This record gives sequence, structure tokens and C-alpha cells, in this order.
Amino acid sequence: MLNKSGITKTKGASLLELFTIVFNLAFVGKNLFEGVVRNKKIGVGKDAVYDFLNSPRYNWRRFTLFLCSRIYILIKNLLDNSSEEVLIIDDSTYDRSRSKKVELLSKVYDHCTGRYLKGFRMLTLGWSDGNSFLGIDFALLSSKDEKNRYNEINPKIDKRTCGYKRRKEAITKSTELLEPMVKRAINLGIRAKYLVMDSWFSMPSAISTLRKHIHVICMLKDQWKWFYTYNGKKFRLSDLYGKLKKQRGPSQIKASVIVTLSDGNKARIIFVSCDTKRGWLAVLSTDVSIAEEEILRLYGKRWDIEVFFKMCKQHLKLVKEIQIRNYDCLIGHTSLVIARYNILSLFQREGIDQRSFGDIFRACNEELTNITFIEALKRIIQLATATLRKAHKLSDKVITAMFDVIMGQAAIYFGLSDNKRPQLAGVLG
Repeated sequence: MLNKSGITKTKGASLLELFTIVFNLAFVGKNLFEGVVRNKKIGVGKDAVYDFLNSPRYNWRRFTLFLCSRIYILIKNLLDNSSEEVLIIDDSTYDRSRSKKVELLSKVYDHCTGRYLKGFRMLTLGWSDGNSFLGIDFALLSSKDEKNRYNEINPKIDKRTCGYKRRKEAITKSTELLEPMVKRAINLGIRAKYLVMDSWFSMPSAISTLRKHIHVICMLKDQWKWFYTYNGKKFRLSDLYGKLKKQRGPSQIKASVIVTLSDGNKARIIFVSCDTKRGWLAVLSTDVSIAEEEILRLYGKRWDIEVFFKMCKQHLKLVKEIQIRNYDCLIGHTSLVIARYNILSLFQREGIDQRSFGDIFRACNEELTNITFIEALKRIIQLATATLRKAHKLSDKVITAMFDVIMGQAAIYFGLSDNKRPQLAGVLG
């Protein structure tokens, strides 16, 4: 997959070795500086690792799509109902508040805190069936407005490279990237009947564009410029709610109506009671044939991408693992974090594992620690064997028997064996 993605090397450390070193950093509890720069045990230098992440010619998007496709093929054989599959799109902040010289660093709005910070917005498209989530594609967005950007594109970047295209994408309006991302997922063979998204992307023009490829289920915002046609008249969302007859009683659904969008297509809007000052929320579905309760249930799957963002930041070291100024390196790092999540998702699904992602992460961490210990023990045994051969000129049979006894006694000590009789005397006798 690395070679197919244009990620190649002609000399020095192998790509697989470099990929493995960086991929495993989160599982051994180290960042790039501790795990590579200060780590004298690995067989590659820091320059090789930085070159691996910094290249603008590497097509990390293609790698992410290829890996997701392979894992999706393995998971989809376990699916019973294709109607459960949805695509989910959302964004999350990529906080670099302490940085000054990062390429394309900008002022971005954090929806959670309601404040601006320095960094990027990580626009992500994912797939979910309610049990597993896979990251399919992402865009690391700066600001479209030049006055909100602290730094611009490096002028030395070749405009023919993938890196330059990702930089131009970073200063594009996020709603203009939704359709290309969905089309790439569909062309990849990802099957899903609905695209679920939050109110930040629910403008009528975006819904109409996406509706050409997939049905949309989204939360709506009450914007004064957005109108929906009902009984031949155009209404703003709050005015439409005021015109409808409300359901009495404790029902969660207060009202439901079929409207016409600006492109002439029908859509269903469901008004749901909530604890906000306004007292209601609105959810839209371009598929008017399904029940209202089903629309709300499918919209609930959007929570999966929130779990994805939390996992990537808390356990898989998104942002925290590397502090560098190069935009290509940020793309490479984020691609590897998504690869970690997708592989953990496969592990969880293949084992029909009921553990949380945090439990699986800690299990992988312990496994890598054990592998490191076993590798060290293997090297000690190899060195001791070579020393015995050279110093005492013992046969391989005698040396093997000696180590059998040593390992046997170790197994007894740790309670892994009940056989307490050493076998060396017969060999040496």
C-alpha cells in the first residue's frame, strides 16, 4: 500500500521499518523526540524519519483510503444489514496554541469552548455500522480568510506535488470539500445509504449537492437566509415550527413536516423537544420514506465520530506526538494516527471484543513491551551461544541442552512448569 501511494525510497532504511517505528510510538508511550531522536536502540537516524514524514510527494490520502478499503472489506463480511451503514462527517480542532512558525497556522473557532485558538480544523469523513468506526478521509484546514492566517504556504513547494494540493485544500471553504470526500468514499466501494452530519454543514446548497450522491440526515440551524417551502410558501426554520400543529403529551417528536428544498427535492424535517431556551431542535432527512424514529436513530450514530476524535487525541497522540512546522509532516502524522485507529477498530471487531478502545490500546501497549523484552532475551541468548562456542569449543548439542535447562528452570521459577528434573547431566555424561 505504501508503494501504491507513491511512498517510496531508493536508499537507506526501508519504508516498512520507518513506518513501523513511527506507527508504534503511541503504543510504547513515547513521542517522536523520545522515541526517535533520543532513542539509540533503533537502527535508523532521526533525519530518515523526518524525511519520511516531510515529503510533499507522498500521497498520504491514497494510503489512508487504501488501508480503510482493506479493513472495510474484512469488516463488511460480518454485516447483517447494510441499512445500518452510514457515512459521518464532522470536524474537530487541531490545537497548536503554543506554536508560532507552523506552516498555514491560523486562528480557528472551537465550537466546544466558544473561543478562537491557534491551530487547524480537522475535517473528517468516517464510516460506521453502529459497532465499528473507520476513518476514511480527512482535510487539515487552515482559514480561507488570509487575515486569520499567521503563516502562508511555503513558496518553495513544487505545485505539481500532492503536498501543494493539500495546502490549497487547507485554505478552501470546508463545505466545498464535502462532495469530493463523499465521492472518494463511494468510488472506494464503501457502501452507505445515508450521510450524517452536524448543523455546521447543513446549509441548503450543501445538502442539495450531497443529495446527488447519497441521502443526507443532519441537524439544522435556524439561519435567516435559509428557507424551506411548505404549502407553496417559503419559511425560515423557526417560522415553519410556529406554523405546525404540535403533538401533545410527553412525545419526543413535537412536529414533523415534508418540505421542498431550493433544488426542488423533498425532505422531511422533524422537530424534537429539548432543554434549550428555544425548546426544540430540528433534524432533516432527504429520504422521506423512512419513519421519523428511524431518522433520529440513524442521526444518533454521529456520536461515533466524537468517540473517534477523543480516542485519537487521548490515546493515539494526535497533535501531542510531534511538534514540527512543516505542513506535510502534520498530514503524515495525522494519517498514521487514523491508521492506528482503523487497525484497532479491526482488532476489536474481529474478536467480537466488548472491551473499550482504551482497554485494547493498553493491551497493545503491554504486548509491544513484551515483544521488546523477548527481543532483548533473544539477543542475550544469541550472544551467549556465540561466546560459548568460541571460548569452550562446545558442540551445538551441548549448548542447546544447557539453554534448555536454564529456560526450564526459569519456567519453574515463574510457575509455568511442574517439571523439576534437570536434563543436562545425561547430555554431558
